[in-house]
Amino acid sequence: MSHSNPAPPVPAGPVRPGRDARTALTPAVAAEILGGFWHGRREVNARVGIPQGARLLESAGNLHNLRLAAGTAGGAFQGDFPFMDSDVYKWLEAAAWQLGPSGTPDDGVLAAEVDRVTALVAAAQQSDGYLNTWFQVTKDGRRYEDLRWGHELYCAGHLIQAAVAHHRTTGAKELLDVAVRFADHLDSVFGSDRQIDGFDGHPEVETALVELYRETGERRYLDLAGYFVDRHGHGLLGGEAYCQDRVPLREQRHVEGHAVRQLYLLAAAADLAAETGDSELLGACERLWTAMVATKTHVTGGLGAHHDEEDFGDPYELPNERAYCESCAAVASVHWSWRMALLTGEAKYSDLIERTLFNGFLAAVSLDGERWLYVNPLQVRDGHTDTGGDQSARRTRWFRCACCPPNVMRLLASLEHYMTSTDADGLQIHQYATGRYTGDLLGTPTIVSVHTEYPWAGRITVTVEDGPTDRPWTLSLRIPQWCTGRTVEVSGAATGAAVVDGGWLRLERNWTPGDEVTLDLDIAPRLVEADPRVDAVRGCVAVERGPVVYCLEGVDHPGGGLDDIVIDLARPLTEERRPELLGGVVTVTAAGHRRTPPDDGWWPYHRSTGPAGAPAAPSDGDLVLTAVPYYSWANREDGAMRVWLPFR
Repeated sequence: MSHSNPAPPVPAGPVRPGRDARTALTPAVAAEILGGFWHGRREVNARVGIPQGARLLESAGNLHNLRLAAGTAGGAFQGDFPFMDSDVYKWLEAAAWQLGPSGTPDDGVLAAEVDRVTALVAAAQQSDGYLNTWFQVTKDGRRYEDLRWGHELYCAGHLIQAAVAHHRTTGAKELLDVAVRFADHLDSVFGSDRQIDGFDGHPEVETALVELYRETGERRYLDLAGYFVDRHGHGLLGGEAYCQDRVPLREQRHVEGHAVRQLYLLAAAADLAAETGDSELLGACERLWTAMVATKTHVTGGLGAHHDEEDFGDPYELPNERAYCESCAAVASVHWSWRMALLTGEAKYSDLIERTLFNGFLAAVSLDGERWLYVNPLQVRDGHTDTGGDQSARRTRWFRCACCPPNVMRLLASLEHYMTSTDADGLQIHQYATGRYTGDLLGTPTIVSVHTEYPWAGRITVTVEDGPTDRPWTLSLRIPQWCTGRTVEVSGAATGAAVVDGGWLRLERNWTPGDEVTLDLDIAPRLVEADPRVDAVRGCVAVERGPVVYCLEGVDHPGGGLDDIVIDLARPLTEERRPELLGGVVTVTAAGHRRTPPDDGWWPYHRSTGPAGAPAAPSDGDLVLTAVPYYSWANREDGAMRVWLPFR
């Protein structure tokens, strides 16, 4: 049956392009993840992560600081950073998405907690809209004196995003009113009647202001976001790449500086390109994304090479044990790539989202939802000693700088909104998760349901539940970049007419309710090599299966550690479903051996024992190498781990 709807439904997710936005695609208007892999991870986030977040924010003093600013408590400011408030706002955003229609049923406890924290935030806000507990409590209210490190606008951005999420999911305006007052204050200071010419050393407010413009229709917020983006790179904060001030974004050739700062700024640039049609900004985003993926992205999707200043390295500088790959950078990468996917309609952006979600992002949180990784290295050496803290290679309950846990919470809580989109021709499925997804196709609600055991199995079944029946439309399924084999059937009949166009398998026809598409992707285990310019992993391979990157852990290889392990490329990879292991995974096994390096005492360098490139001879006989998904490492015990395996 056909439908008419003169007022198309509005997408409810974190990114909602305006009616006149120049995007190729529009996010789904409704989405639910109802089963399978991501449903399980989101359930842990809802049951453990978000509830414990509120408790930990209380014990860490973040909520106490709001009471201090409101004048309802005494004592000293708690915490070491001026951006303590931002962790509260990221948690509020996560909780708001959880309260939405696609969240888990709420018994009222979470909603009451959100109301309680919202009231604290509102009470702490000053009469002119300003809000930052660090400056209100410890700096006698002096404002904007340290834009490089003070992060007042960064905190404002996270507050605005939380408020938009709360308004979109519940319709409540209490937090939105706080955000609007703060945004109006910022506009009075940094806007067209500019009192201060400057920007925050940590981008974030820019994307938030664009989304507030989308939510309220107030053009001043969009203009202010554009001002902030374009003032980067002119030396206002000292001219350092660290805070995106070395070169204007429109002129950049490579991503640089602090990884999270760079990615948040680029997400804002993509938002501005969408809303204003700025082709120069779009070109910069496309150029920088391409260079980043080609030269500065780890196999896990992780970003950031250096512990020092948490920044990108040089092209092809991708270390293993010293990889930083901050969890927040993985979140920011997904945010940016989703905006680029909507802008351009190109599947490659969703390819990176998939790689990042299953690997560099998901490793950040333990399987039980109680412990976290701030950094995500690709190797932990035998005998590694760890002093703990924010740069630990061990899972930690919380952090002194706790930016990552609530960031992971908010992406998991809103994940369904990154699955599907529509355009004038049809509906696109970007990520494969069991669920029900609704798009608007020229005023007609178009609904599909998806069933899959992905990533453990490659079969995806899509059923058309509703949509236009009086004209053909196109159902587009993303074929991942890693996939070399596939089959597709429509209602049980193989089809050879499907066109793969830029990573999309496009099926155009007159669909009727009940039509079913079955896509089978070949997810057999495979070995991958890095570009030879990546010195750290030359002569090594990594194991992948479907979208999942694998690693070895010391716990599975007793008797000598992992540093001397060599994989045998001549022996096949095998796989095994292990429902009892690590929450239920597929393991991949390979053959290999441990080298016994010569021991010359104090000198660690040795004469070559054979021609360059000759394979090392086994010393301890064959060894079965058991690889587990990288996201699951460090859940059984602390110890050695490695992704890249030498083959000579």
